[in-house]
Amino acid sequence: MARAMSVTYREAGVDIDAGDALVERIKRLAKPTRTPEVLADVGGFAGLCALPGGLSEPVLVSGTDGVGTKLKVAFATGVHDTVGIDLVAMCVNDVLTVGARPLFFLDYFATGKLDVDVGEAVVRGIAEGCKQAGCALLGGETAELPGMYADGEYDLAGFAVGVVERSRILDGKRTSPGDAVIGVASSGLHSNGYSLARRVLEKELGLRMGDRLDELGRTVGEALLTPTRIYARAITTLLAACGEAVRGLSHITGGGLPGNLPRALPDGLGARLDLGAYERPAIFQVLQRGGPVDEAEMRRTFNLGVGLVAVVEKGAADRAIEALAGSGERAWVLGEVISVGDVPFEERVRF
Repeated sequence: MARAMSVTYREAGVDIDAGDALVERIKRLAKPTRTPEVLADVGGFAGLCALPGGLSEPVLVSGTDGVGTKLKVAFATGVHDTVGIDLVAMCVNDVLTVGARPLFFLDYFATGKLDVDVGEAVVRGIAEGCKQAGCALLGGETAELPGMYADGEYDLAGFAVGVVERSRILDGKRTSPGDAVIGVASSGLHSNGYSLARRVLEKELGLRMGDRLDELGRTVGEALLTPTRIYARAITTLLAACGEAVRGLSHITGGGLPGNLPRALPDGLGARLDLGAYERPAIFQVLQRGGPVDEAEMRRTFNLGVGLVAVVEKGAADRAIEALAGSGERAWVLGEVISVGDVPFEERVRF
């Protein structure tokens, strides 16, 4: 009887050689993100990073997130080198809200069949995000999982770690009624609300990713793939300029302003916001009209052009706006902190 030939891992759907090739490309991408605290290059079993000096009580701060269905836009357009920036942003911006300095980032990239060029493009975006955040791309994991994902698709998860001096942790506890609420502009949708956005654009309006909208000044796909702002430099500048006058920070993600701003405020306090204090970006106007989507749903789903909120002493508002502008961010007084008493979480932000 003829002997059967041995079945290989590649025939089962996993290409080890492709994975090794991607790791070599990742090493080149990660090298420019290296910081003085990094003790080993990418490629080992674990990443090594020392704590920076000069801290008497260093506290580690961690955050993890993904990109959500924004990935569907990357699949549809074939543009894969920006979602990595979003991945870093969604994790790092959370870490920044307590006043921490981002130290390092790790990613998890999973796909059914590894395309080395696509994987490299994704990690190129991750490396760019790390540069913007001032942290090291310390390592990650690439998983080829046949049968788990549709052809040409993948999933991403990210993990960020930062450090802050215990005495300088921003926890919102010193916030008082009358403190100013400063809005900092988003670059667009960031990485939230994409299931609703795609429903409106593709189903209700019948648009394709390559269609150009004059109102947006670009194609639908280009507008949707605009990377999430990374606020590392802005927050560092703000804290240096305003110090203890900064009471708290809120990263505006899923849930919008009503679902995120209260997380930076102590119990009993809320905020009264003026959404007429700034011009809402065109992408939100397109979505609201195109659904149509009612205003309450817009507020609880999208950031509406506000990617970050800083709560500062009223007398420090102008100084805070000037510092944020100096770091390249557009900022304005969005409202003020108010007493709300014992009310449900979602009622603490009023418009």
